[in-house]
Amino acid sequence: MAESRVVIVTGGGTGIGAATARQLRAAGHRVVVSGRRPEPLREIAEETGALAHPADAADPDAVEGLVAAAVEAYGRLDGVVLNAGVGRPGAVGDVSVEDWETVLTTNLTGPFHLLRAALPHLLETRGSVVAVASVSALRNGMGNAAYATSKAALLQLCRSVAVDYGARGVRANTVCPTWVRTEMADRRMAMFADAAGLGTGAEGVDAAYEEATRLIPAGRTGRPEEVAEAISWLLSPAASYVNGATLTVDGGVTAVDPGTTAFRFHIEPRD
Repeated sequence: MAESRVVIVTGGGTGIGAATARQLRAAGHRVVVSGRRPEPLREIAEETGALAHPADAADPDAVEGLVAAAVEAYGRLDGVVLNAGVGRPGAVGDVSVEDWETVLTTNLTGPFHLLRAALPHLLETRGSVVAVASVSALRNGMGNAAYATSKAALLQLCRSVAVDYGARGVRANTVCPTWVRTEMADRRMAMFADAAGLGTGAEGVDAAYEEATRLIPAGRTGRPEEVAEAISWLLSPAASYVNGATLTVDGGVTAVDPGTTAFRFHIEPRD
C-alpha cells in the first residue's frame, strides 16, 4: 500500500465530496470531511472511519479550526480537496447582490481562506490541492453568471498556488465536471423540469437530466465516483509532475463544437 496521507475534503457529506472520502479511506488514507451540515458528515464518518468536522467553508475562523483539527488528530496535512460550493441562477442583470456575494464567498473566498490556513502544513509535507470547479469555468451557459464566474476564478486561484509554491513541492490542480448526479445537481434539474414542463418529482428530474445531457458524447450524466477517481489520482504521487492542470471530467462535452450539433439534433428556443 502507498504511504497513508492526511486529506481534508470540504463539502464531504454528499456527492463528489462523499465519494472522494470513500475512495481515499478505501485506499488507507486518513480523511477529515467538512461541511455545514453535521448529519451527512456523521453518516460518512460512521461509514468510512473518516473524521467529521462541521465547518462553514466561507468562515475564516471555521477553516482555521478545520485545519487545526486535522493536524491535531493526525499530526500532519498532505492534501486538501476544495469541493464545497453553492449555485444561484441568474444573468448579470437578474442575479441579486446577495446571491452573487453568497456564491463568490462560498466558491472562491472560502477556498482562499482554507488554502491560507493549509499552506504552511502542505509546504512541510510537499502536499497537494485539488479544487472541484466545473465545465462552467471553461464554457458558460445562460443564467449562470455568479456560478461560472466563481468557478473560473477558482481555477486561477489554484494555478496561482501551483505557480507560487510549485518549486517548494506543493501541487494544485483542478477538475471540471459536467452534470453529475448529486444533491445540488438534482435541485437544479428539478427547477429545470418545472420550468420546461418535463414533470415533477423523480420522474421530472430524470427527464431533465436526459435532456440536459443529450449533447454529451458519453450520452449520460457522470457519477460522483468517476470524479472522485480523478481527484484521488491528482492527489497521489502518480500525478507528481501534474501541477496547475485543469482536468475535464465531462464525458467529452467540452470537445463538442456547438455549431455542428444541428446536424444531429433539432434545436430551437424554449420561449
